[in-house]
Order: sequence, then C-alpha cells, then structure tokens
Amino acid sequence: MKTLTKKLSEKNKVFIPYIMAGDHKDGLDGLEETVKFLSDLGVSAIEIGVPFSDPVADGPVIELAGLRSLAHGTSLSKIIDKLKNIETDTPLVIMSYFNPIYQYGIENFFEALKGTAVKGVIIPDLPYEHEDFVSKYVDTSDIAFVRLVSLSTDKTRQEQLVKDAEGFIYAVSINGVTGSKNSYEDSLDKHLADLKALSPIPVVTGFGVSTLDDVKRFDKVSDGVIVGSYIVEKLYEGDTEEVADFISKAVDVK
Repeated sequence: MKTLTKKLSEKNKVFIPYIMAGDHKDGLDGLEETVKFLSDLGVSAIEIGVPFSDPVADGPVIELAGLRSLAHGTSLSKIIDKLKNIETDTPLVIMSYFNPIYQYGIENFFEALKGTAVKGVIIPDLPYEHEDFVSKYVDTSDIAFVRLVSLSTDKTRQEQLVKDAEGFIYAVSINGVTGSKNSYEDSLDKHLADLKALSPIPVVTGFGVSTLDDVKRFDKVSDGVIVGSYIVEKLYEGDTEEVADFISKAVDVK
C-alpha cells in the first residue's frame, strides 16, 4: 500500500488544504514556511499547485495565484528542487496540468520526486484513458495517481475509476471551476454517499468548499474535504491567523 493511501485511510476524516507554489511574498523561498505552517495545524496532506498559463479547471482566485507565481519565476523544475529540501511527515500532493510534466519529462518527474515528501500527483487534464502516459512510472514509485470523479460521472464509469485507485478519490462537487460559489445540486449528497460506498479508498470532496458549514456537510457524506481558493486568498492577504483558526476548527469538526 502506498504511503498516501495508508496515511489517509488511517484518518477519521481528511482535511487537505491547497496552496499555489511560489505564491508567497518570497516566491518559492516561502514554500517550506507555508508547508510547515499547515503541517503544524494537523492537516492530513497538502496539495501543492504548479502554476500554468492555461489553467482550465481553476477559478479566478487560483488563476491569479498562478499568475503571481509565474511572475516570481516559478517553474516545475524549481518547485521540485525546493521539494527535495523540504522535510515533513505530512504527505504532499502535486497538482499539475499535464503539459509542465510532459515538458519536464515524465520519467524525470517521477525519478526526481523519489525520496521527497511528495506521495501523490493530480493531473486534472489527463483522463483515465490516457493514464498509460504515467502508469509505468507510478507503478514503480511511492506516488499515488489521484483520480477525479465529477458529478456527471455515471456509476459504470465510477466503478472503472475507483478500481485499483490509489491515494484518494477527488470528488468534484460542482460542474465548474474551483472556488465557484454556485449552490450545490440537490443530488450531490447522494452522489457522494454512493461514491463513498463504492470506493475502497477515501473519497475527498473539493471545488467550492470554503466554509465550516461546507466541511461539516461533506464530512457526513464523504471522507473529508479539500479547501483551496479560501486558503489561497487568505494566505495571499496575510491572514494567517484566520487560516489557522479555520483549519483548527475544521480539523476539530472531525
């Protein structure tokens, strides 16, 4: 069993904050500080975004964070160099579009992350049918390839996606981009509960999760949450006390 799968499966409930690498007043030099800050709050894992010029799944908050990060000169190569020197017991999960990894070199990417705290990777624009681009490298590493399941995914497709899945299932709670404030569909709770019953690994809900009420709601029907836009925005504004208070309460909810 891979490290990410094991550690998250041991949690009563999962809480994963998302941050954008390089979106810090000190650029990438602030990444270790942010990882330590979040780890000390008791989060289950930390999702680290790689900035990209065409972030199709990102809402305005994360898109702006990516642009700020790129303005600091952030690249996947520089992120990996920083991650090699970050020591933490909290599993790190890289969220990157496929193009930066392809440009870096897929084999080089997985090889470079060996021995780091990175235990998972999310590639939102790499569909199940094309996982063969990365599967042989994932299979020989301790890095879990995290699959996304959307609201429009039917049961047959869900069964296909959860089979042999690793780390956690990323359950997308809305039909839209991250940070959307749309009201959730009436069928969402049943969708998540059914997916949880189907999946042998934790089902974690993300996209649009931004309040403690959201956390409480989704903890009832899934195995936890990912919170991105809220945390990215507050960290950028320097509201670390508010972030700490939110996460402490969210973790305590569990």
